[in-house]
Amino acid sequence: MPPETTPAHHASEAERLERIALKFPQDSEQLLLQAAAHWELADERPRASALYDRLLTDNPRNPLLIKALNAANLWEHGHEAEARVLIDGIRAAAPRDSTPWEIIAETLEAHDELQAAHDCFTAGATLLIDGDEIPYEAGLLLNGRHRVRRLLGNPHDAWDALADTQHSGEIPLDELHDPKRLWALGSDDPAELRAEIDRLRAELGERRAALSRPYPVAVLHWPEAELSELLAAYPGLASEYPSHTEHLTRIETALRDLTSAMSNQTFGIVTGTVPSYEAFAAAEQTTPDAAALLPEYATNLAARGRATPWPPARNAPCWCGSGHAYRACHGA
Repeated sequence: MPPETTPAHHASEAERLERIALKFPQDSEQLLLQAAAHWELADERPRASALYDRLLTDNPRNPLLIKALNAANLWEHGHEAEARVLIDGIRAAAPRDSTPWEIIAETLEAHDELQAAHDCFTAGATLLIDGDEIPYEAGLLLNGRHRVRRLLGNPHDAWDALADTQHSGEIPLDELHDPKRLWALGSDDPAELRAEIDRLRAELGERRAALSRPYPVAVLHWPEAELSELLAAYPGLASEYPSHTEHLTRIETALRDLTSAMSNQTFGIVTGTVPSYEAFAAAEQTTPDAAALLPEYATNLAARGRATPWPPARNAPCWCGSGHAYRACHGA
């Protein structure tokens, strides 16, 4: 087993993220959620639950998301009754956020509670869909609902047809959610399992691209203090960032070049922080000094609504944070 996938590695990452959370309280919720995920991967599920409980006492931004994650974790280490109480509470709260619905539905699905999973996917989608406009998040719930209905052997209904139209992948949903294909993921045949993993990776790539909308091209910007901290911690990235001034110049130049080549696209700038970058690297099970991770981090920030449109208006403040008008700074 590679070192980065061992329980010891995940436990070490969890402890590291907890230490970072103490230093950066403004980012502690995200960091502790990542730490809890590592405790789960380390098979230290009681420690993960303890972190979820700790987060819930600190007035978190999204308590229902944390409760959903805790429900999934509790069920996995033998506390089904507690998990069901949390799931029932989330359903009663009827959140307008798709993520808690998706987590509790997939938890029920994983434990063969297919009808209950179907009901959760349906309830969440019903709350999010208003008229003919189908939010991307609702599409994810329709996708999960389609999968569960295939496992139940239910005939297609209007929402299954809608899920088909929302799906942009090359593999049709009926094939992707074929029960035989899903069961192949539990196969002992390495070739069969590898084929399914390759298909799922292709789907993940498409989902990431869709997540970055409306900024399919997002360029990563590091403030000077953050860049200094990044390079001090990960000197292997120095070749990517010769200096902060050069970093800013490259951003503006790259975006202007991209505008010339891709005039029909929308461009954005995302601002990185070292703690969130380290948390993202931990979630991806790789090291922060991997340069290939930087564009993925930018896409992730854009997916979370952190992108600002480029270029700014001429008299608006420059994107670099100098405080000068764009026309007198990088827009000159």
